[in-house]
Order: sequence, then structure tokens, then C-alpha cells
Amino acid sequence: MNKQSKEQFVHQVFESIADKYDMMNTLLSFRRHKAWRKFAMKKLNVQPGQSAIDVCCGTGDWAIALAEKTGREGRVVGLDFSKNMLEIAEQKKSEKQYDHLELVHGNAMSLPYEDHTFDYATIGFALRNVPDIHQVLTEMTRVVKPGGVVASLELSKPVWPGFKQLYYLYFNRLLPFLGKVFANRYEQYSWLPESLKHFPDSQELGRMFETAGLEKVEIYLLTGGVAALHIGYKPRL
Repeated sequence: MNKQSKEQFVHQVFESIADKYDMMNTLLSFRRHKAWRKFAMKKLNVQPGQSAIDVCCGTGDWAIALAEKTGREGRVVGLDFSKNMLEIAEQKKSEKQYDHLELVHGNAMSLPYEDHTFDYATIGFALRNVPDIHQVLTEMTRVVKPGGVVASLELSKPVWPGFKQLYYLYFNRLLPFLGKVFANRYEQYSWLPESLKHFPDSQELGRMFETAGLEKVEIYLLTGGVAALHIGYKPRL
């Protein structure tokens, strides 16, 4: 699948599953995705008044978590290419009444912001779906300030013997079936294991962070490597 056809397919997937996205994330990860995001927020240590962009923000949970930390004196942008996902994010934003959170329809491959704009750039459970990982990481690095932080929270490849085999059995066979039963979307949830198959492991992704211009890259394996948090720092001028 070339970059353009992958982008079109992924866009169709997320447009079609938006209304079930949150429920299925909770079901398929056994609620671990919330603990993983909580861990990521603890490591990022976002402060009041700071700024952040959450790339491929989906239904907005990480963008909202960032907005809670920056406070109203800060600024948070949630950007996504799926209008259906953004509509759900807008509903959550209105419930929180976070005027300092801006939701933007845009493309992770070409962020519509000047260099050195944000203190943080994050991407959650989306890097494996983009057409070009290096391009997206380079764009995220570009828009953070010198000394700023780029972070990816993403599914990864388990490392525990025994558990790894059980996980892949669940991930490759059972997960698409659950997608059909609970969301009536077999093809879309078959994409999930397929998207991870060619995604770099945690060490290789760490090297890609460095290639994008980041330094002091930190890698945290979560739940035996089912997910991984990568944090990189943009060099100071």
C-alpha cells in the first residue's frame, strides 16, 4: 500500500468507527489505555501556562488531559484529519468548557504552525497509521520550541516470553472478531494488527526520534511492551 492509498484508507477507517472509538479502545485494551496515558502525563509533567499540540488527537482525550494541566492561561491544540472524530472531541470540549483548547482539522504530515510554537507535541496511538513516520516526527520536532518535548504513546511489540505469544493470538485473531461483534466493523479492526505488523519496535522507533532531530530519547515499555512511551527533547539553541 503506497502512502497516498494508506492515508485514504486510514481516513475512511477512522471516519467510520468514530462513534464506537472510545468504547472499543476501552474494551480492546482492557482499560489499560487510560493508565498508559496517565503514566505519559506524569512523565511529561506539563505545567500551567504551557502550550501543547496533540497530533492525530482523535476524540480528544489526550488533548483534554493536556488542557487540564496547562490551565486556562495555557494553550492546547488538538489536530486530526477525521472530522467525525473531531465532532466527538468538540462535544467533550464543550462539556469541560475549555476555551483554551482549539480543535483543528488538519494533516499530521504538514502541521499548519510556525517553527518553535509549542512546549509539547504529542501523538497517541496514531503514529503507526500515518503515511510517513519520519515526516510526522520531523514536523512535530519543528513546531516545538528549543528544549521542547515530543512524545509518542503507541502500541508496540510485547517482550515477555509466553505472554508475547498469547498477546499476538488475541491481537491477530480475537480482536478483529470483537470489532465485528461490538462495532459491526470487521475490516476496520483487522487493520489494527496489520498496522502494527510493519511498525518499528521500541528501539527502532527511538532511533527514528533521533533521526528526526531529537535527543536524550527516553523509552518506557508498558504492560510488557504492549505499548511504549517515547519522549524526545529538541536541542536548545
